[in-house]
Amino acid sequence: MSNETEQLLRTPLYDLHLELGARMVPFAGYQMPVQYPLGVMKEHLHTRSASGLFDVSHMGQVRLSPLPGQSVRDVAQAMETLVPIDVIDLPLNKQRYAVFTNEQGGIMDDLMISNMGDSLFVVVNAACKQQDVAHMTQKLSGLCKVEELADRALLAVQGPATAAVMARLCPETPGMVFMDSIPVTIDGIACFISRSGYTGEDGFEISVPDHKAEQLARLLLAQPEVAAIGLGARDSLRLEAGLCLYGHDMDTTISPVEASLVWALTKVRRADGARAGGYPGAAVIEKHFAEGVSKKRVGLQITEKAPVREGAEIVDDAGTIIGKVTSGGFGPSVNAPVAMGYVSTAHAVLGTKLHAIVRGKPVAMEVAKTPFFPQRYHRG
Repeated sequence: MSNETEQLLRTPLYDLHLELGARMVPFAGYQMPVQYPLGVMKEHLHTRSASGLFDVSHMGQVRLSPLPGQSVRDVAQAMETLVPIDVIDLPLNKQRYAVFTNEQGGIMDDLMISNMGDSLFVVVNAACKQQDVAHMTQKLSGLCKVEELADRALLAVQGPATAAVMARLCPETPGMVFMDSIPVTIDGIACFISRSGYTGEDGFEISVPDHKAEQLARLLLAQPEVAAIGLGARDSLRLEAGLCLYGHDMDTTISPVEASLVWALTKVRRADGARAGGYPGAAVIEKHFAEGVSKKRVGLQITEKAPVREGAEIVDDAGTIIGKVTSGGFGPSVNAPVAMGYVSTAHAVLGTKLHAIVRGKPVAMEVAKTPFFPQRYHRG
């Protein structure tokens, strides 16, 4: 065993993954299942037609609590100094997507924030976990209590049959809609769940004490609709859904406006809003809003059979490089290669015909609307 493998962390479901025949790979400092014997293609299609169970325990879970004499509103006010979204008016038992920004207006990470009533519950990406916890601790220290929940696992159950599975195990779930988040008990285990996920499908994410994670995973896998799904299918599912992957489709050099995440910048925090600015890089981002940007993230529909991968250069008709692919692969549900990437704003118009350079040869594609496969969140 190499030193690198020895240093990799394991989630509480590591032994279960091996039992299920998973092929394990290094990912964000963890040994994670990339696929099971079913294979990436079938795992992807199973999630779209039934229900898939994903181990996302490598992600970071953080609780932000009020200091003595304070309220959760004070915590929300503190959090607004780090993100360009409305946290103060986030309703009880609701979750919202956000991004951490730096002083240059770039994206440090994307995250989810839930209002638990007595605290805020935050989920951050695995690769950015230490950085994000340090960032919150440094910036919010003295404003609220920052506590990494290192003793919790995170499971995601995704797909059209998931609602029926969860209703069977947890009577509160049928009343939930997309982005609701509540504490529940499943099989005697105290959990915190949200009706959300990163596949474009209806589903739930379940925060569970790590010593109970395997019990819950086995219960879910015992349901006839549910199959274990690895990172390979998770990536193709989120790509079809037009969802960004941090470190690929966005990073510290890209602003939320360039990343086409304008929908995630709440109106009340924009230049003409009641609580404008006040977060890192606000002036840069407000300038991008007002004056436009030179590049934008777009969907790319490949019009040939060859898949186009991350890193491929994008050229116009004259062969001039005008951008780069940041995510790409075969979309099993659309039965075609799809991609996302950045192009100069002049070339970001829907229907614009471009080429990607793959192994020195041009592959035809055009700027397309995302998602490539319809999102099917349960909005009620």
